Amino acid sequence: MQTLQQRYAQQVYQKVKWVEQNWSSQQGKEYGTMALKLPVLVRQAGLVQALTFVAARGKDSQKRLLDDLAGVLGFNSGDNLLQQARQAQLEDYMYLTRQVLWALEWFKRFAQAILKVEPTDETGS
Repeated sequence: MQTLQQRYAQQVYQKVKWVEQNWSSQQGKEYGTMALKLPVLVRQAGLVQALTFVAARGKDSQKRLLDDLAGVLGFNSGDNLLQQARQAQLEDYMYLTRQVLWALEWFKRFAQAILKVEPTDETGS
């Protein structure tokens, strides 16, 4: 039996690896840069505001990150994740926020390891 962290790590690795293999380096950099920024946004602005920000960006790479995050957490799409975050009661909202942050730690680590994105990288996003 795997821990939740092991499941997150395995799923996120596959998603980030797919981005590396199938997208341009620019799209990968946009995806990875948002993966580095999103945990900070969640902590500073809150879950709903941070997810809404990413959803409103309009870049396919960033929307892909939102969909990938949702998939790791068991949602059908980023829109479903955002809807759940908007409608959740306080206790569920707090737990969902923790789950998102746990998963985003893996996105951040693999963005740095696989996509070679650094916190100082800028994509004009």
